Formats: sequence, structure tokens, C-alpha cells
Amino acid sequence: MAKKKESKSGLMSSAGLMRYYDVEKTAITIDPKAVVVMSILIAAIVIMLNAYYGIWP
Repeated sequence: MAKKKESKSGLMSSAGLMRYYDVEKTAITIDPKAVVVMSILIAAIVIMLNAYYGIWP
């Protein structure tokens, strides 16, 4: 009898779609709230510097 091929990834790998389950343990994780707060602070600093140097309309 012929053996049946075992396909674990199925159609996804043949279509060019791959799943990667390896998680980078050394990656830096940043809270999304911290990113939003930092971007607001940077925007405020840029606006204040523009106003200070007379670039503000």
C-alpha cells in the first residue's frame, strides 16, 4: 500500500504564506501606551521650539 503524505503546512506554504512561531526572546518590548505618550511629548517639544524661534505662524 502507498503511504499517505503528511502535510503539516498545507496550502499556506505553497501559496507563499508562511507562519513563523519563533519568538525573539531578546527583543525589546515597548508598551503601546508608552509609544503614544512619547510621540505626543516629542510633538509638543517641536511645537514649543517652533513657537520659541518664531517659526510658528
